[in-house]
Amino acid sequence: MSRPAGPLRSTGPRDTAGDGGRSAGTAVPPDGTAAARVEGATKVYGSGDAAVRALDGVSVGFPAGRFTAIMGPSGSGKSTLMHCAAGLDTLTSGAAYIGGTELGSLGDRQLTLLRRERIGFVFQSFNLVPTLTVAENITLPIDLAGRRPDREWVEALVDVVGLGERLLHRPGELSGGQQQRVAVARALAGRPDVVFADEPTGNLDSRSGGEVLDLLGRAVRDMGRTVVMVTHDPGAAAHADEVVFLADGRLVDRMTAPTAGRVLDRMKAFDGRRQDHPAGPRDGGGDRRRGGAPA
Repeated sequence: MSRPAGPLRSTGPRDTAGDGGRSAGTAVPPDGTAAARVEGATKVYGSGDAAVRALDGVSVGFPAGRFTAIMGPSGSGKSTLMHCAAGLDTLTSGAAYIGGTELGSLGDRQLTLLRRERIGFVFQSFNLVPTLTVAENITLPIDLAGRRPDREWVEALVDVVGLGERLLHRPGELSGGQQQRVAVARALAGRPDVVFADEPTGNLDSRSGGEVLDLLGRAVRDMGRTVVMVTHDPGAAAHADEVVFLADGRLVDRMTAPTAGRVLDRMKAFDGRRQDHPAGPRDGGGDRRRGGAPA
């Protein structure tokens, strides 16, 4: 897949040369421009001999107005990092922030409101309501919040996703790629501070996946949004401004201006190190959710 061109591409932090270990985990933007960040993020599932450390003291910021991809081998903690950064899961220790708001300081209702008003979500499964039309699905989070949609903004989104002629259709009448474009428009409809996307192209063919990735890139370049995406696909990661790499629950590297080839080479290097040093009891040695190693 080709990387979408755009005027907002930035050189960002200096690309590290290799496995930075724990030192790479301190890369929080010093100027406070992170739309989301975690500091000393640790997540442990289970207890005693069955405990699995999914995140191990990760500190990383996701700069505002940029597209960041999170990658790592299976069991590296990439989805756990996204879920904790987005307030979908809680940290065992450390802190997660959306802008200047520390998520651990919020009650359940406050956290629900923050996710509704300041965060957008796109998942591998489209999570559209089958009985609602495309238009109703796009504005659903705003309607649930009891707010009036910004019609001009929503119309601009509909134009960007290219579904103007499908607004009265229901999800079952759309292709997978069209459904995911609706999901992206829904995530952006409330003008969130940051959109978190978890394997958004996992259920799509390469052409539809490319369209969705181009759409996420346009959301950053043309609409000033912030996108954080978990992916296992080097081609998908090549659409981002920067890739951060996790291994065994730690932030070990980051890459600016990624290409599919460079990302693939970096991932192969991580896989080689894991084969030379197999996982032990610390991380469970596998990919088992909730009580096992993270994705």
